[in-house]
Amino acid sequence: MQPAGEDAPIAVRPSARAYAIWLVALTAYTVAVFHRASLGVAAVQAQERFAAGASVVAFFLVVQLAVYAALQVPVGVALDRFGSRRMILAGAVTMATGQLVLALATDVPAAVAARVLVGAGDAMTFISVLRVISLWFPGRTVPVITQLTGILGQLGSIVAAYPLVALLHGTSWRATFLGAAATGIVVAVLVLVALRDAPAGTGGTTAAGLAEVRGNLAATWREPGTRIGLYTHLVTQFSGTVFALLWGYPFLVVGQGRSPAVAAALLTLLVVVGMGVGPLFGRLCGRWPLRRSDLVFGILAATVSVWTVVLLWPGRAPLPLLILLVVVLGTNGPGSMIGFDYARTENPAERLGSASGVVNVGGFVASLLTILAVGLVLDVLTPGASTAYELDAFRTAFAVQYLFWAVGLIGVLRRRRELRGRLARDGIVLAPLSVAVRARLRGGSAYR
Repeated sequence: MQPAGEDAPIAVRPSARAYAIWLVALTAYTVAVFHRASLGVAAVQAQERFAAGASVVAFFLVVQLAVYAALQVPVGVALDRFGSRRMILAGAVTMATGQLVLALATDVPAAVAARVLVGAGDAMTFISVLRVISLWFPGRTVPVITQLTGILGQLGSIVAAYPLVALLHGTSWRATFLGAAATGIVVAVLVLVALRDAPAGTGGTTAAGLAEVRGNLAATWREPGTRIGLYTHLVTQFSGTVFALLWGYPFLVVGQGRSPAVAAALLTLLVVVGMGVGPLFGRLCGRWPLRRSDLVFGILAATVSVWTVVLLWPGRAPLPLLILLVVVLGTNGPGSMIGFDYARTENPAERLGSASGVVNVGGFVASLLTILAVGLVLDVLTPGASTAYELDAFRTAFAVQYLFWAVGLIGVLRRRRELRGRLARDGIVLAPLSVAVRARLRGGSAYR
C-alpha cells in the first residue's frame, strides 16, 4: 500500500514520456465516451430506423449501462492479469464491432446486441486508463491527472453531439455508424503501436496467474480503502449522472416549465462546472490525502441541501435556485473520482484493476437503479401513457435519491472508521479538521 501523509515531500515531476503515454490513453477514453453517447444523440433517427418508441430507445441506454456496471469487476480482474494495453485494445475493437453491428442493424434485437458490445468495450476502457496513470505518474500528480482525464474525456460527448449529428443528417445511418466503427479501429491501432503499461524496468505490475488474481480480488474486497472508494463513488456520482443523462431535461422543461433552450443551457453549465472544479479536487486530494472524506461529505451535504430546497419549494423553483442546483450537481462527477484515489492509495499495483472495478460499480449501479426508480414513480403517479408529468410527481420521484444518499453516507462513515483505526494502530492519529487547518496555517502538522 502507498498512502501518503499530508506532510509528505513534494513528488518528482512526471516525465515527457508519461504525458505522451497518457495522451494515447486519453484518446482511447475520449473515443469510448463518443461511442457511449453516439446513440443518445441519434435517438430520433433510431426510432425511425427501428420503428420503435421512445421507451425502446431508453431501453438501449439501460442495457448499455447495465452491461457496463456488471462487467466492472470481471474487467478489473482481467486488467490485473493482462495489463492496460491489452484491455484498452480489446475495448476499442469491441466498441468498433458494436458500431459496425449498429450500422448494419435493421431491427431492435440487433440494435440491442450492438449496444451490449459498446457497453462491454466501454467497461474495459476507463479503469484501464486509470491504471496507466497510476503506474506512469508520481503519487501526488495522479489525482490531478485522473480529474483531467474525466474532464477531457467528455470531449467525446461533444463530438457525438455535433460532428456525428451533422454526419448523420448529411449522409445516412449506415455511413455514420460505419465511420464511428472506423474511428474505433484507428484508436485500436494507436494503442497497439504507442501505449505501454508501465515505464520500462518497473516489473511486477500484473498478476502472474488465475490463482493470484483470485487471491488479489479477495484481498481487494477486504481492503477498507476499496470499499470506502465504492461508497464514495456511489454517494457522489449518481445524482448528477441521473440528472444529466436522462431525467434532468424533462424535470426542467415539463416539471419546472423552463424552455428547451434554458434547459439545454443549464445542462451545459453542469458540464462546465465539472470541468472547472475537477482539477481543484485533484489538487486537494494530492495535498490532503487523509482528508478526502471531508471533501466527500462537503459535496454530499451541498447536493442533499440544494435538492431538498428545490423539492420543497412551493410551486416552480426560481431560475437562480435551479442554477444553484446545476452548479452543485456539476461537482458530483469530479467528486466521484475521489473513490478511485482511495482504491489507488490503499491497494498495491497488482490490485489496481480489480480495486478500480469494484469502485466503479458503486456509482453506476446507483445511477441505473435511480433512473429506473424515477421512471417507475413517474409512471405510477401519471395516468395512462401520458408524459405530461406534474411537478409533484417529479418531487416524489426524485425523493428516491435520499435512499441512495443514506446508503452511501453510512458506507463511507463505516469504512472511514476502519481506515482511521488502522492509521491509529500505525501511530497516526488525525486531529479534528478545524484543529488541523489551524495547525497548517501556523506551519505545524495535521496530525497529533
